[in-house]
Amino acid sequence: MRVSLIIPTCNGAAGIARLLAAIQAQTVPPQEILVIDSASEDGTAQLAASVQGVRVCSIERGEFDHGGTRDRALREARGDVVLFMTQDALPVNDRLVEQLLAPFADPRVAAVGARQIARPDARPFERAVRAHSYPAKSRVVTAADIPSLGVRAFLISNVCAAYRREAALAVGGFDRPVLTNEDMLMAEKLLHAGHALAYCGEAAVLHSHRLSLRAQFRRNLLIGRTMKRYEARFEHVRELGEGVALFQDVALQLLGEGQIGECCCFMADCAVRLLGNRAGRLIEGMRRAKR
Repeated sequence: MRVSLIIPTCNGAAGIARLLAAIQAQTVPPQEILVIDSASEDGTAQLAASVQGVRVCSIERGEFDHGGTRDRALREARGDVVLFMTQDALPVNDRLVEQLLAPFADPRVAAVGARQIARPDARPFERAVRAHSYPAKSRVVTAADIPSLGVRAFLISNVCAAYRREAALAVGGFDRPVLTNEDMLMAEKLLHAGHALAYCGEAAVLHSHRLSLRAQFRRNLLIGRTMKRYEARFEHVRELGEGVALFQDVALQLLGEGQIGECCCFMADCAVRLLGNRAGRLIEGMRRAKR
């Protein structure tokens, strides 16, 4: 299978050279690498363009759209499989691409998501959150699993996810424009078109966040708006059940380790996530009622 790698960037100079070097050192390196840069001011585009075999497409920052930009890249790509990564993800070893391709041996599989492991400098609660959300065990999901898995059936992340290009185009590509969660929307379309989604616990990247409470609120406000806007497509599944499971798992782990202060910080983070999500749903519902 030919592989095209797509990396959207914005002021990612701190890590883009290391990411590109790690990708080109893979046991199965992509045959095509496209960096789509949103008017970076730190030389990201120039750094990427200096790497042999990398093509850079520059766009104005206002042109960027989570779905639209990736859809454009999907259509320009020439690989049988299109791998999307973010600029702050880093393969844990040289077999990432090889391992992501393995599930495509099953013709039902149209997309494969990678495991995310928190960076060494991540907060303890962030490490626990990543471990809960991205376990080591692999799985394959079909539409028949939606009733039992709920929102988790649609969880695939473009931090590192590979798509069978033909299947993605057949369902119309990525939704556009979208505020966020373009990956979940693609997962929904693929599942309801009869495809399967794979999660590969062996394929892993280092990725984690250090978000302020304000940034976390804003992030989850957009997620709430998106989930409300497309709730019919997601069969009206709620994120609350998964959120409760995450909270219980991580809180119990932190308390068991005696990290009382960290557990309090995690509780504040969860409260802000919930408030942001509910506010986003409320705003989107009000906008819908006005139409």
